[in-house]
This record gives sequence, C-alpha cells and structure tokens, in this order.
Amino acid sequence: MKAPIHKNIESQVRTVTVQELKEPHFDPNWHFHPHYQLFTVLEGTGKRLIGDSIHTFGPGDTVFLGPDIPHLWRSDSAYFNSDSSLYTHGVVLYFQEDFLGKDLLDKPEMLPIRQLLIDSKRGISYKGALQEHVCAELIALKNIEGFQSILRLLTLLDRLAHEEGGTPIASYGYVNTYKISETERMQKVHNYVLQHFSQDIRLGDVASLAGMSEAAFCRYFKARSNKTFIDFVNEIRIGHACKLLLEDQWTIAQIAYDSGFDSLSNFNRNFKRYIGHTPRDYKGNY
Repeated sequence: MKAPIHKNIESQVRTVTVQELKEPHFDPNWHFHPHYQLFTVLEGTGKRLIGDSIHTFGPGDTVFLGPDIPHLWRSDSAYFNSDSSLYTHGVVLYFQEDFLGKDLLDKPEMLPIRQLLIDSKRGISYKGALQEHVCAELIALKNIEGFQSILRLLTLLDRLAHEEGGTPIASYGYVNTYKISETERMQKVHNYVLQHFSQDIRLGDVASLAGMSEAAFCRYFKARSNKTFIDFVNEIRIGHACKLLLEDQWTIAQIAYDSGFDSLSNFNRNFKRYIGHTPRDYKGNY
C-alpha cells in the first residue's frame, strides 16, 4: 500500500483540531506534518517511532510533537489479525504555530511557551501527574469549541512550559531529512523490519527492497535515521524484549529468541548496551 509520508490534516472550521481515534489499529504509516501535535494513547500496545527514537507504547503514552518530525505508533501484530477483537483508542490535538496570529508568540510574556514549542521539535514524552493532566485535558477538549478551546489549549501549554516532567524523545540536534518522494522506500523498510524482527533479517534483502546496493543503503539509512540499520533493528528487538520482560510470563532465554536474537549471550550484551541494565536487573527494577 502506498501512503504519503506528508499528511494534510487542515481543518477549515477549527483553529484547534481534536480527533478521537478508535480503530482496530493505529495508522501504520511513517509520516510527518506541519502541525504541532499532542497525543495520548488510551488503549493499545506496540512500537513507537519518533525521529530517531524507538520505544514500546501502551495505554497512557503521551507525547507533544513539533512540526515535521516523522512519527509512527505501530500497533502489535495481533491488532492486524482479521479475527482479532483488539482495538486501539487515542485522542490527538493539532494546531499550527500561528494559530494565535503571527506576532503573539513574540511577546515577552509568551517566552516560556515559545521555548516549549522549540523543545517540542525533538518530541517530548510525559509521565506521572503531568501525563495524567494532559490526558484529561485532551479528553475534555473533544467537547469544547470556539474561543474556549483556544483558552484551554493556552492554559495547558502554559502548564507544560512551567512544570517539570517532560522528557525529550529524539536525540539532540535531530533534523528531519526525509523527502516526500522517499515515502514508499522507507515505508517498505520500516514495515519489513516491524513484521520480521523476530526472524533473521539479511541486509541484502532489505537493501534490495529499497532498490539499492548494501553499501548505498547503509549510507542512506544512517544519513536519514541518525543511526545504523543494525542499530534500528536491534532497538526494535530490545523494545519487544522489554515488553515481554514486564509481562513476566516467559524466561529470559525464551524472550531472547522470540525477539530475534540468535543466542542468549548476544541478547544480554545488546540489552545492556541499549538499556544500561541486564535483562534480569531490568525485570527486577520494574
């Protein structure tokens, strides 16, 4: 399926656009758009890709994204089964930088919000009390229209600008280098890895899928993702392993092989490298 990497979500009737998403799975396409976005997951699990960051997600996952940062909430494979009764649920809010006009953000009183908008260009993840507040406000904003919706959003942005609790998502200095014309190529690569990470992934197969030689593909992927293709695959696998460790139903050896690693020692080494703890310590801590 071809899917544009650049989304058009312009509303002709609302400055602040709020959408409730209830589907068998979240949009599986890696995309970006010129809007700021606040999003919270109410139901569903999977892999979250934002810029050069990869994490698992579940209910409560709440983020603030600036314009043009590529992102994807890829639901777990079980959500794509035709006989599945699973569903995803989320609330998303969109607005553009000039939603208050071109000059208001330049006022001295708006400095904290202006800095928040700058910080959001790396993406910001919220947890704890601040995450709960954002979630509650997004749900409330579904039913608020007109000037009150703008006031409510400004109040929320002011709180986010003054309280601690947000964590940057993409790496420092991350810049979106993707072009709209590259949509299909990168979509194929992401889909292939997300569907086959538990199996042996050969670089030659993926490079062929992208229509490149292995060397050219490695350079291309590193330039646009700020990481090597091997790191990308390993982060997907480690994220899957973290989810299984928290479920506490499998042995560490079973999790290693289910996540696509060819040996327990390889799994332990990579887990420590990416997470900073051994799998056993991670499981015990959380």
